[in-house]
Amino acid sequence: MKKIILFLLLVVTAGGAAHAFIDKYTLDRKDLPEPAREMLEKYFPKAKIGMIKVDRHLLKKTDYDVRLVNGTTIEFNNAGKWRSVDCKKREVPEGLVMRPIRTYVAKNGNGAKIVRVVKKSSGYIIGLSDGVELKFNLLGQLKKTKLEE
Repeated sequence: MKKIILFLLLVVTAGGAAHAFIDKYTLDRKDLPEPAREMLEKYFPKAKIGMIKVDRHLLKKTDYDVRLVNGTTIEFNNAGKWRSVDCKKREVPEGLVMRPIRTYVAKNGNGAKIVRVVKKSSGYIIGLSDGVELKFNLLGQLKKTKLEE
């Protein structure tokens, strides 16, 4: 009898722990950390949220994926700092891309717009509207160019 009770207790505990890591979908901005809410208010003030995915990981902290009604997707880390912004065909808000990168694209981009930006620990990945992908270091110096497939 003790083995059965112990087994049931183990099953209930494991089920509860697994439930803690299930992703959650919401529309409520209040589920985002304060820096994420501030970023959305500053750079996308009129955009409506289509969905927020609260992405819980077993060994990592929670991430947040926000999809706006216009198709833009923004990924935030657990602290609410943005990691990537993909505006599809629209231009990424100017303030999200550092000046040296904007200047480089303006001079060398043949009129292409910055439609995607990804922040990495080693620098930035920039997607242009003409399908070109540029990699910059943390100082905004170009490191690599490639044509997206």
